[in-house]
Amino acid sequence: MALIEALDIKRKMYFEFEGAPYHCLDVDVSRPTARGGQNLVRIKMRNLLTRAVFDKTFKAAEKFDEPDLVTITASFLYSDAAGYHFMDQESYDTLTLHGEMLGDDTRLLVDNLIVQVQKFNGRPIGVQFPPHVELKVTATEPGARGNTASGSVTKLATLETGLQLQVPLFIKEGEKVRVHTETREFAGRA
Repeated sequence: MALIEALDIKRKMYFEFEGAPYHCLDVDVSRPTARGGQNLVRIKMRNLLTRAVFDKTFKAAEKFDEPDLVTITASFLYSDAAGYHFMDQESYDTLTLHGEMLGDDTRLLVDNLIVQVQKFNGRPIGVQFPPHVELKVTATEPGARGNTASGSVTKLATLETGLQLQVPLFIKEGEKVRVHTETREFAGRA
C-alpha cells in the first residue's frame, strides 16, 4: 500500500493517522522564507470514527497510510435498541450503525433511503447522505396571509422524523418536502 506524504494531501482526501481514518476538510501549506526552514502542512481533518474535527500541523515529508476505506451502497431498513440497520444493495447483508455514529443525521433517515455506508477495516463507521431527502410534513401551522407584513414568509414545520425546519407559508401538513442534507434547509416540494 502506498504511503501519502503530508505535502500531497488535498481537500476531500482520506488518510490514516494514529490508527484511525481521517478526511481532509482543508489544507494550508506554509513555506518559510528562511533558508533551511521546513515546509509545514496544516490540515483541518475529521476523525471518521469519532466525527471530531480539528487542525493539526505536520512536516511536509511526514507519511501516512491510505486507510482501508470501502464505500458501499445501502438502503435504510429500520432502527431499534441495537442501532440503525441498513441493507447492502449488492450482498443483501444487514449493516448496523450505532446512534453515536450518525448523531443528528438520524433525523434524515426514512424507510428505503439509499445512502453510502463507509466501512473501515470491514466495520461500518459512517453514512454519506444524498444531497436531498424527501420527508413528509407532520405538523405545521396554517399559513396566514397577514404574516408577510412582519417580513417573515416562512413558518416552522415538523417532519416525519422529528426534524424541524422553516418552510414557506404555502406548505401544508401531509405534503412531502425536499430537505438539503448538508444544511437541513427547505429545498422545495417533493
